[in-house]
Amino acid sequence: QEEKKQLTLKVEELERKLESTSAQNIEFLQVIAKREESIHQCQLRLEEKSRECSSLARQLEMAIEDAKRQVEQARERAVSRERAAQSKMLGLETQLSRNKTDLNQLRRSKEDAERRYESRLQDLRDRLEQSESTNRSMQNYVQFLKSSYDNVF
Repeated sequence: QEEKKQLTLKVEELERKLESTSAQNIEFLQVIAKREESIHQCQLRLEEKSRECSSLARQLEMAIEDAKRQVEQARERAVSRERAAQSKMLGLETQLSRNKTDLNQLRRSKEDAERRYESRLQDLRDRLEQSESTNRSMQNYVQFLKSSYDNVF
């Protein structure tokens, strides 16, 4: 009977440990589920940022093409005016000066747009790299939790 009592106590103790371990297991599963949801949200944000970056890149390409067309149109106007106004040298020099000013402004605008694009692109790359780093850290943490869980059991 004493042996039976001791075995009963051991069984009860083991059952308590099993319940405790089961509770911990449930907690770990909840934590892992939250982490996975967080990773999923980060991936969604990363995809959204990627789409936004692509959209900005397309807009910039369109702006650059438009600026190139404007520059080309300004050049064509200058050539046309030069041919038409060869007999009026003074008028041509005045018009040419204006066209050069316009062209320089367009070039500065184009260069400014390219600098802003490069800055935005670098910022988006930095944010993307940071998001990827965070994602890798979270994945490593989830892996750590999984291996810890495996080690516990």
